[in-house]
Amino acid sequence: MLFRMCGSVQRLSLLAFACLLGCTSSTLEAEDLVEFLNGAKVKGSVTSIRKEAMEFDFTAPFGQRTVSKTYRFQEVHAVTYQGKRFILTPMNLASVPSPDTDSGNSARTPREVDRVIDQAGKNFPDWFASTELNYPPTLDLGWPIKPEGGWNNQKNMGQFIWDVINPNPGRWKSGIKLVHLCLDQHAGQAELMKRDRATLGRMYFDLLQDYERAAYWFRLAGVQKGEGAGVKLAECYWRLGCEEMALQQLVSRTYTVGAAASAIKLYGNMSRYDDAQKMMARVVNTNAAYEGLIAMGDAMRQAGRFEEAIDCYEGVLASKQFRNADYENRFKKRASESIEAIQLFEQVNITSLPDGTYEGESTGYNGKINVEVSLVGGQIESVEVVSHNEKQFYSAITDTQNSILRLQSVRGVDGTSGATITSQAIVNATAKSLAGTAK
Repeated sequence: MLFRMCGSVQRLSLLAFACLLGCTSSTLEAEDLVEFLNGAKVKGSVTSIRKEAMEFDFTAPFGQRTVSKTYRFQEVHAVTYQGKRFILTPMNLASVPSPDTDSGNSARTPREVDRVIDQAGKNFPDWFASTELNYPPTLDLGWPIKPEGGWNNQKNMGQFIWDVINPNPGRWKSGIKLVHLCLDQHAGQAELMKRDRATLGRMYFDLLQDYERAAYWFRLAGVQKGEGAGVKLAECYWRLGCEEMALQQLVSRTYTVGAAASAIKLYGNMSRYDDAQKMMARVVNTNAAYEGLIAMGDAMRQAGRFEEAIDCYEGVLASKQFRNADYENRFKKRASESIEAIQLFEQVNITSLPDGTYEGESTGYNGKINVEVSLVGGQIESVEVVSHNEKQFYSAITDTQNSILRLQSVRGVDGTSGATITSQAIVNATAKSLAGTAK
């Protein structure tokens, strides 16, 4: 009964909107608002409505230009037009990013989150016993804080994790088990144990997105607020369903620059854009403002606030201070391609494109990322990263591909924590591919 009632309300709202055929918002002072099925929102003007075709035209500012696009009713959740809100398509809750997307958990109290973390952290994962250790006999399991000699990923544990474990998903679980082994061998050595625990927290977080165990090990390591691991702990709390704990963890008088950029991203994911702006203000006058601007641009873009996103990306292009020439080239390319992707994709109607495979490329952390996007019947059937040079990409490739498929759009796609540059490069490459021609 409830479903039939909701369906009736939706049809009435849709018909009411369709009956405004011939009206335009250009004569009104109030801005119109489009709400997409992925949760993104865009302000602009509805310029025409075509009842028979069940579609409308929408114009919105993007940076220094104005872009017009046609939307079908079925592509849009709701439109606020002439001050009235019309629901065109019921929201599919499964397609909206939420803090529990990865864990499958609903909102929890701090006590419930503590219990979940404690229970998971004190037990090994199901895969642990059956996973075989895989490491070279030359590896020094003593793992000193400051290893001697040059870079040697066959001797030093930290370098082995960076060069061998992180870039190879097939070795992630055996790598985590190896760090557990080191922790056992370092019993009674406080400094080494703290490092081992923090490493386990990062690996469970970055590689497996096991937020319960990541939080457990971060807390045992005593990670500090205002540092990168502290922001990851805050995200664990949010992913586990407790925004209150996440916000408390993010409160700090001091922040490292990298951690501030991560906090901006997290605030954006939580839709707390004022907090993201305040964090941005803390780094805007530093020599790493470009990192904050990239994070702020990504947050605004995910929210559908494209004009503000473009302003942030343009701030990166105007910046004069970078860590080095390589970083300047990398971040400016990323900003430029993000602007291009926003402008291109807003001019593309996927449902009107012919079936075929579309190619695109964008700049990742270590060079070009090439994607192929397959369209069938006006739907994205597959997104494949066909080549890349990324190393610390963690789960960004599969996560981003799956998000684009789930949302049937690059709008609202959340960059994978720890590998946001890789994630957004895939988003940009996908947008650029769909603005091109099928091969």
